[in-house]
Amino acid sequence: MEVKDIRMDMINVSTLNTRKDLGAGTEDTGLDDLANSIKEQGLLNPIIVRKKDDGKYDLIAGQRRFLACKKLGLDSIPAIIREKMDDTDATIISLIENVHRADMSPIDKAKAYQSIYEKYKDYGKVARETGVAIATIKKYLILLNLAPSIQEKLTTNEGPAGIGTLSKLAETFASPEEQEQVLEAIGGFKQSVQLEIIKQSGGNLENIQGLKDEALEGAFDTKMCKEGLCFTLPEDLKVRLKEMIESNNTKSLKEIVKKLK
Repeated sequence: MEVKDIRMDMINVSTLNTRKDLGAGTEDTGLDDLANSIKEQGLLNPIIVRKKDDGKYDLIAGQRRFLACKKLGLDSIPAIIREKMDDTDATIISLIENVHRADMSPIDKAKAYQSIYEKYKDYGKVARETGVAIATIKKYLILLNLAPSIQEKLTTNEGPAGIGTLSKLAETFASPEEQEQVLEAIGGFKQSVQLEIIKQSGGNLENIQGLKDEALEGAFDTKMCKEGLCFTLPEDLKVRLKEMIESNNTKSLKEIVKKLK
Protein backbone atom coordinates (compact mmCIF):
# COMPACT_ATOMS: atom_id res chain seq x y z
CA MET A 1 0.00 0.00 0.00
CA GLU A 2 1.41 3.35 -1.07
CA VAL A 3 0.36 6.90 -0.22
CA LYS A 4 1.26 9.80 -2.48
CA ASP A 5 -0.09 12.97 -4.05
CA ILE A 6 -1.83 12.29 -7.38
CA ARG A 7 -2.85 14.87 -9.97
CA MET A 8 -6.60 15.46 -9.94
CA ASP A 9 -6.91 14.98 -13.71
CA MET A 10 -5.45 11.47 -13.38
CA ILE A 11 -8.37 10.29 -11.21
CA ASN A 12 -11.76 9.09 -12.38
CA VAL A 13 -14.69 8.31 -10.08
CA SER A 14 -15.12 4.54 -10.35
CA THR A 15 -18.52 3.05 -11.15
CA LEU A 16 -17.76 0.68 -8.25
CA ASN A 17 -17.95 3.54 -5.75
CA THR A 18 -20.97 2.55 -3.66
CA ARG A 19 -22.05 6.08 -2.83
CA LYS A 20 -24.13 7.20 -5.81
CA ASP A 21 -26.51 9.62 -4.07
CA LEU A 22 -24.20 12.36 -2.84
CA GLY A 23 -27.11 14.44 -1.61
CA ALA A 24 -28.45 11.83 0.81
CA GLY A 25 -28.30 13.10 4.38
CA THR A 26 -26.12 16.09 3.53
CA GLU A 27 -28.71 18.82 3.93
CA ASP A 28 -26.63 20.43 6.68
CA THR A 29 -23.13 19.53 5.43
CA GLY A 30 -22.84 19.91 1.66
CA LEU A 31 -19.75 19.96 -0.54
CA ASP A 32 -19.27 23.68 0.09
CA ASP A 33 -18.98 23.04 3.83
CA LEU A 34 -16.57 20.17 3.27
CA ALA A 35 -14.50 22.29 0.86
CA ASN A 36 -14.27 25.10 3.44
CA SER A 37 -13.19 22.60 6.10
CA ILE A 38 -10.45 21.20 3.84
CA LYS A 39 -9.35 24.74 3.00
CA GLU A 40 -9.00 25.58 6.70
CA GLN A 41 -7.77 22.25 8.13
CA GLY A 42 -6.35 20.43 5.12
CA LEU A 43 -7.40 16.94 3.99
CA LEU A 44 -7.21 14.76 7.11
CA ASN A 45 -7.88 11.39 5.42
CA PRO A 46 -6.45 10.40 2.01
CA ILE A 47 -8.79 9.05 -0.64
CA ILE A 48 -8.39 5.44 -1.85
CA VAL A 49 -7.68 4.68 -5.50
CA ARG A 50 -6.64 1.71 -7.60
CA LYS A 51 -4.19 1.96 -10.46
CA LYS A 52 -5.42 1.20 -13.97
CA ASP A 53 -3.50 -0.31 -16.87
CA ASP A 54 -3.41 3.05 -18.67
CA GLY A 55 -1.58 4.67 -15.74
CA LYS A 56 -4.61 6.56 -14.46
CA TYR A 57 -6.57 5.83 -11.27
CA ASP A 58 -10.07 4.79 -10.28
CA LEU A 59 -11.46 6.51 -7.18
CA ILE A 60 -12.73 3.78 -4.83
CA ALA A 61 -13.41 5.64 -1.58
CA GLY A 62 -13.52 9.34 -0.69
CA GLN A 63 -15.73 10.69 -3.47
CA ARG A 64 -16.99 13.72 -1.52
CA ARG A 65 -13.44 14.60 -0.41
CA PHE A 66 -12.26 14.35 -4.02
CA LEU A 67 -15.09 16.56 -5.33
CA ALA A 68 -14.53 19.10 -2.54
CA CYS A 69 -10.83 19.33 -3.42
CA LYS A 70 -11.77 19.68 -7.06
CA LYS A 71 -14.12 22.51 -6.09
CA LEU A 72 -11.19 24.24 -4.38
CA GLY A 73 -9.21 24.01 -7.62
CA LEU A 74 -6.44 21.85 -6.14
CA ASP A 75 -4.00 20.31 -8.60
CA SER A 76 -3.35 17.14 -6.60
CA ILE A 77 -4.74 15.11 -3.68
CA PRO A 78 -3.19 12.64 -1.18
CA ALA A 79 -4.28 9.10 -2.03
CA ILE A 80 -3.76 5.55 -0.85
CA ILE A 81 -2.93 3.46 -3.91
CA ARG A 82 -4.19 -0.13 -4.20
CA GLU A 83 -2.72 -1.88 -7.23
CA LYS A 84 -4.02 -5.45 -6.89
CA MET A 85 -7.74 -5.17 -6.39
CA ASP A 86 -10.62 -6.80 -8.28
CA ASP A 87 -14.06 -5.26 -8.69
CA THR A 88 -15.53 -7.04 -5.67
CA ASP A 89 -12.69 -5.92 -3.40
CA ALA A 90 -13.15 -2.36 -4.66
CA THR A 91 -16.88 -2.50 -3.89
CA ILE A 92 -16.22 -3.90 -0.40
CA ILE A 93 -13.71 -1.16 0.43
CA SER A 94 -16.07 1.55 -0.78
CA LEU A 95 -18.96 0.03 1.14
CA ILE A 96 -17.00 -0.38 4.38
CA GLU A 97 -16.07 3.31 4.32
CA ASN A 98 -19.72 4.32 3.94
CA VAL A 99 -21.85 1.50 5.36
CA HIS A 100 -21.97 2.76 8.96
CA ARG A 101 -22.69 6.34 7.91
CA ALA A 102 -26.27 7.41 8.53
CA ASP A 103 -26.13 9.72 5.51
CA MET A 104 -25.51 7.03 2.89
CA SER A 105 -28.53 6.23 0.76
CA PRO A 106 -30.07 2.89 1.83
CA ILE A 107 -30.54 1.99 -1.84
CA ASP A 108 -26.82 2.55 -2.49
CA LYS A 109 -26.08 0.23 0.43
CA ALA A 110 -28.53 -2.35 -0.90
CA LYS A 111 -26.96 -2.32 -4.37
CA ALA A 112 -23.49 -2.69 -2.89
CA TYR A 113 -24.57 -5.68 -0.78
CA GLN A 114 -26.17 -7.19 -3.88
CA SER A 115 -22.95 -6.77 -5.88
CA ILE A 116 -20.91 -8.54 -3.20
CA TYR A 117 -23.51 -11.28 -2.77
CA GLU A 118 -23.54 -11.96 -6.51
CA LYS A 119 -19.89 -12.95 -6.28
CA TYR A 120 -19.99 -15.09 -3.13
CA LYS A 121 -23.60 -16.39 -3.20
CA ASP A 122 -23.21 -16.69 0.56
CA TYR A 123 -24.73 -14.29 3.09
CA GLY A 124 -22.25 -15.44 5.73
CA LYS A 125 -19.31 -14.47 3.52
CA VAL A 126 -20.83 -11.07 2.77
CA ALA A 127 -21.35 -10.52 6.50
CA ARG A 128 -17.73 -11.44 7.30
CA GLU A 129 -16.35 -9.20 4.55
CA THR A 130 -18.41 -6.16 5.51
CA GLY A 131 -18.84 -6.62 9.26
CA VAL A 132 -22.61 -6.33 8.93
CA ALA A 133 -25.11 -8.84 10.34
CA ILE A 134 -26.80 -11.23 7.90
CA ALA A 135 -30.27 -10.05 8.99
CA THR A 136 -29.32 -6.45 8.21
CA ILE A 137 -27.93 -7.40 4.80
CA LYS A 138 -31.13 -9.27 3.89
CA LYS A 139 -33.24 -6.35 5.11
CA TYR A 140 -31.43 -3.98 2.74
CA LEU A 141 -31.51 -6.39 -0.22
CA ILE A 142 -35.32 -6.63 0.05
CA LEU A 143 -35.47 -2.86 -0.50
CA LEU A 144 -34.46 -3.48 -4.12
CA ASN A 145 -37.90 -5.08 -4.62
CA LEU A 146 -39.62 -1.78 -3.82
CA ALA A 147 -41.37 0.21 -6.52
CA PRO A 148 -38.91 2.57 -8.30
CA SER A 149 -40.99 5.56 -7.18
CA ILE A 150 -40.51 4.54 -3.53
CA GLN A 151 -36.80 3.86 -4.01
CA GLU A 152 -36.35 7.37 -5.40
CA LYS A 153 -37.78 8.88 -2.21
CA LEU A 154 -35.61 6.71 0.00
CA THR A 155 -32.53 8.94 0.19
CA THR A 156 -31.74 8.60 3.89
CA ASN A 157 -32.43 6.18 6.75
CA GLU A 158 -35.66 8.06 7.50
CA GLY A 159 -37.09 8.20 3.98
CA PRO A 160 -40.88 7.98 3.59
CA ALA A 161 -40.87 5.30 6.32
CA GLY A 162 -38.30 3.36 8.32
CA ILE A 163 -36.09 0.75 6.67
CA GLY A 164 -37.75 -2.00 8.70
CA THR A 165 -41.21 -0.93 7.55
CA LEU A 166 -40.19 -0.64 3.91
CA SER A 167 -38.40 -3.98 3.83
CA LYS A 168 -41.55 -5.59 5.30
CA LEU A 169 -43.63 -3.76 2.68
CA ALA A 170 -41.46 -5.15 -0.14
CA GLU A 171 -41.56 -8.60 1.42
CA THR A 172 -45.36 -8.61 1.87
CA PHE A 173 -46.56 -6.89 -1.33
CA ALA A 174 -44.86 -7.87 -4.60
CA SER A 175 -46.75 -5.47 -6.86
CA PRO A 176 -45.23 -1.97 -7.15
CA GLU A 177 -48.72 -0.53 -7.51
CA GLU A 178 -49.90 -2.19 -4.29
CA GLN A 179 -46.75 -1.05 -2.46
CA GLU A 180 -47.49 2.55 -3.45
CA GLN A 181 -51.12 2.26 -2.36
CA VAL A 182 -50.21 0.73 1.00
CA LEU A 183 -47.54 3.34 1.70
CA GLU A 184 -49.95 6.14 0.87
CA ALA A 185 -52.60 4.60 3.12
CA ILE A 186 -50.38 4.19 6.18
CA GLY A 187 -48.55 7.49 5.85
CA GLY A 188 -48.82 9.60 8.99
CA PHE A 189 -48.79 6.68 11.43
CA LYS A 190 -45.73 6.07 13.58
CA GLN A 191 -43.45 3.35 12.23
CA SER A 192 -44.44 0.69 14.75
CA VAL A 193 -48.09 1.05 13.71
CA GLN A 194 -47.19 1.03 10.00
CA LEU A 195 -45.28 -2.20 10.51
CA GLU A 196 -48.18 -3.77 12.43
CA ILE A 197 -50.67 -2.86 9.69
CA ILE A 198 -48.47 -4.44 7.02
CA LYS A 199 -47.91 -7.59 9.07
CA GLN A 200 -51.60 -8.09 9.88
CA SER A 201 -52.68 -7.42 6.29
CA GLY A 202 -51.31 -10.80 5.24
CA GLY A 203 -50.36 -9.29 1.89
CA ASN A 204 -54.03 -8.58 1.07
CA LEU A 205 -54.61 -5.00 -0.06
CA GLU A 206 -58.30 -5.26 0.87
CA ASN A 207 -57.37 -5.61 4.56
CA ILE A 208 -55.43 -2.33 4.70
CA GLN A 209 -58.41 0.04 5.05
CA GLY A 210 -59.92 -1.94 7.93
CA LEU A 211 -56.57 -2.10 9.72
CA LYS A 212 -56.08 1.61 9.10
CA ASP A 213 -59.46 2.33 10.70
CA GLU A 214 -58.48 0.20 13.71
CA ALA A 215 -55.20 2.07 13.99
CA LEU A 216 -57.00 5.41 13.90
CA GLU A 217 -59.10 4.21 16.84
CA GLY A 218 -55.92 3.37 18.72
CA ALA A 219 -56.29 -0.40 18.46
CA PHE A 220 -52.58 -1.04 18.05
CA ASP A 221 -51.81 1.05 21.10
CA THR A 222 -53.83 -1.33 23.31
CA LYS A 223 -52.55 -4.62 21.94
CA MET A 224 -50.78 -7.15 24.15
CA CYS A 225 -47.74 -9.08 22.96
CA LYS A 226 -46.22 -12.28 24.18
CA GLU A 227 -43.20 -14.02 22.63
CA GLY A 228 -43.43 -11.86 19.54
CA LEU A 229 -47.14 -12.69 18.93
CA CYS A 230 -49.26 -9.55 18.89
CA PHE A 231 -53.03 -9.41 18.91
CA THR A 232 -55.69 -6.75 19.35
CA LEU A 233 -57.81 -6.99 22.48
CA PRO A 234 -61.50 -7.66 21.79
CA GLU A 235 -63.74 -4.63 22.32
CA ASP A 236 -65.71 -6.20 25.18
CA LEU A 237 -62.50 -7.10 27.00
CA LYS A 238 -61.19 -3.54 26.64
CA VAL A 239 -64.41 -2.27 28.22
CA ARG A 240 -64.15 -4.75 31.11
CA LEU A 241 -60.53 -3.89 31.73
CA LYS A 242 -61.33 -0.19 31.77
CA GLU A 243 -64.16 -0.75 34.29
CA MET A 244 -61.92 -2.86 36.54
CA ILE A 245 -59.13 -0.30 36.49
CA GLU A 246 -61.57 2.51 37.31
CA SER A 247 -63.15 0.48 40.16
CA ASN A 248 -59.77 -0.76 41.36
CA ASN A 249 -61.01 -4.37 41.09
CA THR A 250 -57.56 -5.98 41.18
CA LYS A 251 -58.88 -9.50 41.93
CA SER A 252 -60.87 -9.76 38.69
CA LEU A 253 -58.03 -8.10 36.79
CA LYS A 254 -55.58 -10.74 37.99
CA GLU A 255 -57.96 -13.50 36.89
CA ILE A 256 -58.05 -12.11 33.34
CA VAL A 257 -54.25 -11.81 33.26
CA LYS A 258 -53.99 -15.49 34.32
CA LYS A 259 -56.24 -16.50 31.42
CA LEU A 260 -54.13 -14.50 28.98
CA LYS A 261 -51.04 -16.40 30.14
